[in-house]
Amino acid sequence: MEELRNFLIEAKKNTYANANVEKLPSSRRGSNDYEYSNAQFTYHDTYFGGTRFAGEEVVYESGSAQPFWGMNYYGVTLDPNLSEEAMDKALRPALMMVGEDVDVIPVRGPKSFSNDGYDYTFNVEGDLENFNGVETISKDGHKIYELRCTGGRII
Repeated sequence: MEELRNFLIEAKKNTYANANVEKLPSSRRGSNDYEYSNAQFTYHDTYFGGTRFAGEEVVYESGSAQPFWGMNYYGVTLDPNLSEEAMDKALRPALMMVGEDVDVIPVRGPKSFSNDGYDYTFNVEGDLENFNGVETISKDGHKIYELRCTGGRII
């Protein structure tokens, strides 16, 4: 699982979290897609929606058609007037910190992060084999965003 852990950190920093990375063409109607590969693994993230969104991440061993790890997520921006600002000031910077908090499995960001009045938190239980997590963003003490995720090993 250490190889998967290291790959997830690499993949997440080279997909959605990185504002300079371009999306792939949609794999399904209305989807937003990102993909990253190295010699050992391929990561694919696809999501639907905007201020309310659902998505899935999967990891394949290179050359395999069967995913061996995955995560599903659903997020809601509670104040749609702040959606893009919150993503740019809190979510993406927090997600770029994936793996820096060694006490948190690398499926989202660190346990906490603050930037320009935004406070990001991620609470997760379990390990890369089987986990559940809740990610929130607050602005000036008011929760404006929440994401729930679950995932683990696929057999």
